[in-house]
Amino acid sequence: MAYVIPPPPVVALPIRDRADLFPVHRIFCVGRNYAEHAREMGHDPDCDPPFFFAKPPDALITDGTFPYPAHSQNVHHELELVVALAKGGFGLEPERALEHIFGYAVGLDMTRRDRQEEARKMGRPWDAAKAFDHSAPCSEIVLASAIGHPARGNVRLDVDGELRQDGDLAQMIWKTPEVIAYLSRLFTLAPGDLIFTGTPKGVGPVQRGDRLAGRIEGVGELQVEVV
Repeated sequence: MAYVIPPPPVVALPIRDRADLFPVHRIFCVGRNYAEHAREMGHDPDCDPPFFFAKPPDALITDGTFPYPAHSQNVHHELELVVALAKGGFGLEPERALEHIFGYAVGLDMTRRDRQEEARKMGRPWDAAKAFDHSAPCSEIVLASAIGHPARGNVRLDVDGELRQDGDLAQMIWKTPEVIAYLSRLFTLAPGDLIFTGTPKGVGPVQRGDRLAGRIEGVGELQVEVV
């Protein structure tokens, strides 16, 4: 098969203790999945069903740098557990959802907060706020067969050695099986899909030169410099 332009390269994540890579199909993100974060953003967590937005696969970065985006003056960090799927399907049941997971990673849902607030006021989509270039720093994947399926564990982000986010996976409103099942009723999930599962409270702005150190207990760490 010939193409009129070169096809894009496969986007992939490294896997801990393995030489082969995990090819990424799509990136889904859960909004407001921690009650205190929903409240700090001015929303009632008890009134909202889960909702999702997307990032393009090539928003992933694994080299430890985050280029500060143009046309923004207020860019925030959001540290999240990332789920990598080995199997897909439509209409999955929560009781079987964990069987579809390949592994887990630590990710940052970087957000142009100024563009998000602008979009919210004008009733427009969030694409420019969430799906911009380099907006998804991510760690290597650790196999679920190695660590199990974490349902609790500290979620912590430091910026230049100062604690910013400090939560626990147990605080997620919709747990990982529920997230996968609900999402599978909106989309036919596929091998290679990633799900960013939401962030705890404490999100805030980053500046050029900041060094971000994220850690999810039992999963891994992510080091990122804002450049």
